[in-house]
Amino acid sequence: MKLRSTIHYGFSSIIPKFFHHHHHHLQCRGIVKVRLKWVKNRSLDHIIDTETDLKAACLLKDAIKRSSGGFLASNSIANWQKLLGLTIPVLRFMRRYPTLFDEFPHPKYPSLPCFRLTDTALMLHSQEESIHQTNEPDTVKRLCKVLMMMKTRMVPLQSLSPLKWDLGLPDDYHKTLIPKYPDHFRVIKASNGLPCLKLGEWREEFAVSALQESNERGDGGEYREFKRGKSALAFPMSFPRGYGAQKKVKAWMEEFQKLPYISPYEDFRQIDPSSELMEKRVVGVLHEFLSLTIHKKTKRNYLRSLSEELNLPYKFTRIFTRYPGIFYLSLKCKTTTVAIKEGYRRGKLATPHPIARIREKYNYVMRTGLLYRGKGMNMMPKEDVLLDVGENTTEQEESAEEEPDIDDECNKGEISEEDLDSDED
Repeated sequence: MKLRSTIHYGFSSIIPKFFHHHHHHLQCRGIVKVRLKWVKNRSLDHIIDTETDLKAACLLKDAIKRSSGGFLASNSIANWQKLLGLTIPVLRFMRRYPTLFDEFPHPKYPSLPCFRLTDTALMLHSQEESIHQTNEPDTVKRLCKVLMMMKTRMVPLQSLSPLKWDLGLPDDYHKTLIPKYPDHFRVIKASNGLPCLKLGEWREEFAVSALQESNERGDGGEYREFKRGKSALAFPMSFPRGYGAQKKVKAWMEEFQKLPYISPYEDFRQIDPSSELMEKRVVGVLHEFLSLTIHKKTKRNYLRSLSEELNLPYKFTRIFTRYPGIFYLSLKCKTTTVAIKEGYRRGKLATPHPIARIREKYNYVMRTGLLYRGKGMNMMPKEDVLLDVGENTTEQEESAEEEPDIDDECNKGEISEEDLDSDED
């Protein structure tokens, strides 16, 4: 497939100069794409499995805090299993973690189990609220950047709501965060009647992608060349063992990296939709969106709900399997999760956000809860909650996962067309 012409009059401001110099050469030369088999990554699958339970526990914690009586009856949450992404009934899940959830009989109906938060959970929630307040400027910036990537600079609240956890938004962000920043955000009603969050005004200081920032923090040479229009920015890549050394894969990735980098915040309307340049832009959009999440991953269906606003192709999921050095696509926990591989190192987040650190404390309390199950609701020493235990426990648990034998790390297989294009998650 040949690289089609992508440059038109008036578009030169967003394309590095070197692309103009070699435009004819690139147009006449096709990039030979290599079909790669999907590779299972046990370490990332383990993280996704663990954080599925962690997310469910935190969502239940927030629901209890929102409730008028400070507790949830088991009959009110019986149908939440799919919503929470669990593979077991919600009642059984909550009983698994007595250090977070205290079970007691309903005041009027003794046979009805109810759950409230333990003192440990309340202490963690208080710490979490404090972290949200301290990191509010960062939250506002990341939310602005999400809106700046959208075609209409707005997103339906119903599409943003499932992303609260991934983007690290407070549970009641629409009541507490949005009204505080009227210059940044506005809630409006779209033509279809749906309430949407709209960007207040374009903020040029935010229009720098994670890839640009990481290159600027590095030695600076490549980024300075990029800003002068003389070089493309390369995506960090980490191939499964055995792939990176293959000549065809190496040649393909080298050609891909040489294509101009188009920031997700730049105008792209005059790029040929079927060109390799547009595909690299799509890679950049997905890379940037995942970089804005707390855990550097999200569910495929969450992206699908935003695909039109992000100008993603209909079958954008195939991008994740086409570039396994950049992304990882997981089928763990009966759903499809996508992640950027550079976000993880030795089985944990490379640069954990403060929100990720407090969530690791929840995870620690949950794991400890398995030991104290059936021994009372507040058996866990509160001193453990106050300690920064997350990093050490994660490293001990995960470091062995990062350097296994080849057969353990990578189970080569196929993801079917149905898996890639299915709407079921």
